[in-house]
Amino acid sequence: MATVLITSGPTREFLDPVRFLSNASSGRMGRALADAFCTAGHRVIVVSGPVAIEYPPQAEVISVVTTEEMLKACQSVFPECDGVIGAAAPCDFRPEQVASQKIVKSGAPLTIRLVETPDVLARLGMMKRHQWIVGFALETHNARQHALEKIQRKRCDLMIVNRPSAIGAEWSSVEILDSQGTCLAEWAGTKTDIAIRLRELIEQRFLKLSNTSGGG
Repeated sequence: MATVLITSGPTREFLDPVRFLSNASSGRMGRALADAFCTAGHRVIVVSGPVAIEYPPQAEVISVVTTEEMLKACQSVFPECDGVIGAAAPCDFRPEQVASQKIVKSGAPLTIRLVETPDVLARLGMMKRHQWIVGFALETHNARQHALEKIQRKRCDLMIVNRPSAIGAEWSSVEILDSQGTCLAEWAGTKTDIAIRLRELIEQRFLKLSNTSGGG
């Protein structure tokens, strides 16, 4: 059996003590994946941003809030894992400065300068040894082009391409690309169904190789 790291849910980047940037990710895909791998007897570590769902009791859950916290948690456990599935939707930007007090209305326009947060999966890709990496690419346009760029930048072995309609929904439609950008499959169904099919694909393609390379 393998040790699988799953990132899940959104992250938050604070503007002031009460306001933050985030997105509508629910963590449902991460939960479905955790359940699929736990049910098959694998060890599962979930690094999750703030969500209103519960993960399988068999999973080890590390709760985080910001993208930086998610990165640090993942970096700490990745060396002991056989692979990672990046199902989270980390916030890509954060305010350059965080106000120490609640920002109040003044009647004037407010300008906030944003800077990029670290790319969690790309950083794990830099640490990659025997591990496999599966990414998710949620795109609004030029989905294939953006997915191919992410495969290279993040050193992914598989990329799951989905659409904004999947956010917060029980159903999803995905395209599975390999490391060369070849489409292996297109699936549509509940996130539970897709998670099971993805687990089966990962088991077929990677786990035997991972186990012979020193993972357990």
